[in-house]
This record gives sequence, C-alpha cells and structure tokens, in this order.
Amino acid sequence: MGEEPPSDLAADGAAAPARPLAVVASAFEGISRMIDCDSDGSGDLRLAPFSNACSLVTVLFGCLGLAFKFAELEYASKVNDLIEASKTYDTLSSILDHDIENDSVRKQGSHSRNLRRVRLGLDLVKALFEQYLSSSVCSLKEAASTAYGQVCAPFHAWTIRKAVGAGMYALPTRDQLLLRLNETDDSVKTEMERYIDASRPIIEYIDNLFLSRNITLDW
Repeated sequence: MGEEPPSDLAADGAAAPARPLAVVASAFEGISRMIDCDSDGSGDLRLAPFSNACSLVTVLFGCLGLAFKFAELEYASKVNDLIEASKTYDTLSSILDHDIENDSVRKQGSHSRNLRRVRLGLDLVKALFEQYLSSSVCSLKEAASTAYGQVCAPFHAWTIRKAVGAGMYALPTRDQLLLRLNETDDSVKTEMERYIDASRPIIEYIDNLFLSRNITLDW
C-alpha cells in the first residue's frame, strides 16, 4: 500500500500553500520585524498578526503525519483561541495583564495559558528543525524525539510521553518530508534556517512577557 498523501487543506479548511514552510518562514520574519520595531520595549506586539502567523504552523504539523497529530490538534485549538481573543484584546501583553488581574494566568483554557502552549509549539518546531539540520544522516524520528524531549516532554504526563514515543515510528522519512513540503535538500535548509532565526526572538519575547511580570516558565 502506498503512502497516503497529506491533506490539501489546512486546519481551518483553507487550501494549504504550495510551499508551506516558505510561507511560515516569511510570516515569522514579519512578526520578528514587528518586535525589532518595538524599540521602547513596551511589549505591544499585536495579537491578531501574531496568532494568524501561528495558525500557518498547523500545516507543518500536518506534514509530519499521525505521529504529530496530538501536537496538531492541541496547537490548533490554542491558536484558534488566540485568534478569537484578538477580536477583544489588541496585544499579547493585554491578555496576560487581564488574566493576571483575574488570577487566571495558569487556569485551564485561559488565553495566557494558551499563549504559553502556542509558544511551546513554536519552540518544538524550531528544535525539530535544528536537529534535522544538525546532520544529513539524522533521521526525522531522531530529530523529532530529541526535540520533543527538550521542549514538550517536561510538561507532559507519562501517558502522553509514552503515546508520543510510540507515534514517532510513524514519522515520514526525510525524502517524504521534502515531498510534502515541496522543497529540495538545499531549499529546505534555507527555509528551516529562516524559521529558526525568525522564531528565536519571538519565543524570547513571549518568555519575557511572563518573566517581566514575575511569572515563572515551569508549567
């Protein structure tokens, strides 16, 4: 039986871009530039463009197949919450300040908690790409297992970690991933590096939003 091709639809039902990784990299470069323009450090990154850029990452999880279905579903639900929140709150800092006022930052389903989970998703993809690029002989299973262990495993229960570990055997090969992303060996390196470079300051920015309000990151 041949490999089942990935869906041509994104999580919201829209057609997936022809080169999803390139689209994601461009979107996050745009968000990174917004942070660079915030020279006064006021923390006023707007929620709507941020959450819209994050929604594009869902397609990347889909390209990884059933092994990352848990991440795709959880990540998409959290991003959709932030997209909905952007209709009421203008910035990332405003949702955090609102939850602080209502003592609900860590509460299940709060916008702040969902922002924290989306941040983990962005970091998971970044770590996966870093591992993928670390060696031409590194399998996707090795790269994903290491990335998951670094980023998400510390926050997941044993049952989830076990299920994720079992699912790693269903990951596509490097060649299959290139096909799904519509990239070559050379172009995928360029696009992954673009995402890594653009996402790093965004992840740090989100962390600093919490830390500057004396909220730890151990949850």
